[in-house]
Amino acid sequence: MKKSFEGKVALVTGAASGIGQATALLYATYGAKVIVSDIRDNGETVAKIKDAGGEATFIKADVSKAVECEALVAQTIATYGKIDIAFNNAGILGETNKLADTSLEGFAKVISINLKSVFFCMKYEIAAMLKLGSGVIVNTASILGTVGFASYSGYVAAKHGVVGLTQNAGLEYSDKNIRINCVAPGFINTPLLDTIDKSGKESLVVKHPIGRLGKPNEVAELVIWLSSDKASYATGGYYPIDGGYLAQ
Repeated sequence: MKKSFEGKVALVTGAASGIGQATALLYATYGAKVIVSDIRDNGETVAKIKDAGGEATFIKADVSKAVECEALVAQTIATYGKIDIAFNNAGILGETNKLADTSLEGFAKVISINLKSVFFCMKYEIAAMLKLGSGVIVNTASILGTVGFASYSGYVAAKHGVVGLTQNAGLEYSDKNIRINCVAPGFINTPLLDTIDKSGKESLVVKHPIGRLGKPNEVAELVIWLSSDKASYATGGYYPIDGGYLAQ
């Protein structure tokens, strides 16, 4: 697949670290021009891409806000002329509480960042791709997009919603040369888990039959495949990459 994305433009949200950063780097490695987007800019992702000889531009966006998603797509097109690929990846774990103890603000926040953002981004990305006549979208769902996990009702509800949005959009645009899928990572060793202490992480490890947490690059490789022509028959799909978590 070396340089298989030559001439393509890829937009990645939540790209400052973790899965987003790893995927942005791979898109660039395979020849894509990459829009690196996040609510913050540490400069790291763009610097790594440029140091490796790739091309990337940072655009700040709070994807929980529709107006900023619309602006992100518009700025991407203004910068590189089009959007061929979008990886809607930004997300948070959110408040940890049993449902009755979850705050209204905490629930609303995780729904906004993890679910509404995917709708907002797809709304404007798809409009741009329809004009282009083609496109690929990959959303970050989760293993918790199909099962529950105590004390994370907001996160679980949001990720179930991402799966539903992905399936529905895949149906609606499959005849327009736009493929839409979602990846479903298990627990991946990223900054998203920094709020969990060592013993908590150890308890997560044992839930994965493979015996460890996942690595960002392992998820990125699946996203790259789904974004490529090798996955030309894949749309509306849910793709776990979870070390055997869901097989139990």
